[in-house]
Amino acid sequence: MDTATLKNIDKTVNQWLKEAHTLVYQCLQTDLTVEQKTSRLDLVTNVDKQVEQLLRKKISSLMPAAKIIGEENDHGQVKSMAGAVWFIDPIDGTMNFIKQHDDFAIMLALYIDNQPILGWIMDVAKNKIYHGGPQLGVWCDTKKIPVPADITLNEGLIELSASRLLTNEMHFMEIAKMSSGVRINGSAGISFIKVLEGKMVGYASKMKPWDFAAAKVLLETNKILVTTIDGKEIDMLLSSTVLSATASAHKQIVQLQQP
Repeated sequence: MDTATLKNIDKTVNQWLKEAHTLVYQCLQTDLTVEQKTSRLDLVTNVDKQVEQLLRKKISSLMPAAKIIGEENDHGQVKSMAGAVWFIDPIDGTMNFIKQHDDFAIMLALYIDNQPILGWIMDVAKNKIYHGGPQLGVWCDTKKIPVPADITLNEGLIELSASRLLTNEMHFMEIAKMSSGVRINGSAGISFIKVLEGKMVGYASKMKPWDFAAAKVLLETNKILVTTIDGKEIDMLLSSTVLSATASAHKQIVQLQQP
């Protein structure tokens, strides 16, 4: 796609996200319906469902032939990354949303033939949109985000999955000890924003495609590596333990995974 077309899509999606933001806070003024999916810690609300429905309709109107992978509906039906594929995470950090009304995100991404094209992460509580892609650069609203410094693991704070840290899966305790400190947020989108802004040296957690698709576009555009935790290329249709980090920290963490 040419730059003008990408800018138009970016502008259009930013408007969608503003509509979604309004919808979220309208819903919070009424009854919030909460349901369990797989466990008491895996929840979905009527807001998740309504936001995804809104964004699906918008995408289908803009690109009728595009495939859509969304957290709350039909994600298992997409078997190939050929052509245009959109990813939707309507409320990332649902537990934070329910318990705190803070630290949750809405995320969208566009890939074409498995190539990252555009990504969007909205920090809903702060009403900020992080957006862009390889041809446009990365922006927070209208301010361009610079490439963060390539610092080592011991020089920075790191975001880690609490469950993997507690059980020391994939050497998460060693990663924590090597860093300047661990932070645990509860929202992949908000954690990725901190890496993007250079506030964190990296972030590692088990994720599903809609959890990491938008961030992969934005982070890789700004020279942050995004792979599986053992340094392999991510399959965009599968769950993975995903590592996003500066090049120096990424090398250190991947080395810990070697036998």
